[in-house]
Amino acid sequence: MTSQENVQNGKSLVTGPRAGLRTDVFPQVRRAGVGTVLISEWDAGSPEGQRAVLDGAARAWEGTPLPAGFVSRVLFAGTDGRSVLGYAQWTSDAAYEEFVRGGNTGLRERIAGGAPAAVGDGGDTGPTRYRLHRSLLPQGEPETPGCIVRVAFRTTGHDAARELVDGLLDLIGGVQPGEGGIASHFHISEDGTRVVNYSEWTTAEAHEREIAGSLQRGGPVMSFLAGLAGVEPLGFRRYVGPRGLVRG
Repeated sequence: MTSQENVQNGKSLVTGPRAGLRTDVFPQVRRAGVGTVLISEWDAGSPEGQRAVLDGAARAWEGTPLPAGFVSRVLFAGTDGRSVLGYAQWTSDAAYEEFVRGGNTGLRERIAGGAPAAVGDGGDTGPTRYRLHRSLLPQGEPETPGCIVRVAFRTTGHDAARELVDGLLDLIGGVQPGEGGIASHFHISEDGTRVVNYSEWTTAEAHEREIAGSLQRGGPVMSFLAGLAGVEPLGFRRYVGPRGLVRG
């Protein structure tokens, strides 16, 4: 039985000291108890570099003790063959900071040694901290994601970031649109200068069809974005193939 089959059957692939953790599954973005989200993204340069980043990070985290405040840490491979997205959840800022100060000993070195294309966890400056602000909810029973679309915006502060997210949800109606669209989760960075929409889709092709249809220039969504002050769209990337650990 393959790893993916085990995941689909709801079986944990982790035993011993890591019992209760599932491997290579999509995180539950709206799960209770998450106080901080860390999002990182980098360019590995090639399909070979992308694989090296994913494999090196996975090996490094396999040997790292995880405290009770750890909820999930998952990497995704970009469909462009070079980008990598990191998404991590912790119960609080304090839990993550304690991990970095103590239990994280040697983690950055093991990642760098296993995958030269990746420096630390998302670059020299480390991952950016976010809070989940609001979500477009599924239409009916949510399907299992097959693709994550990262949509990013630069904003001038918390007011502009909230105006962007709240206005979009009011415009769309609070429910994820598009055939194959599952949910969209809007995160605002700690300093208010970034908004990331972690959007779940059944397949990359389903998102491609949505882009070619209702998200064209001149449509209601794009017109709304064009009229916002203090907001700069930074585009999107599609990601598949989760690699990492999620607390069950």
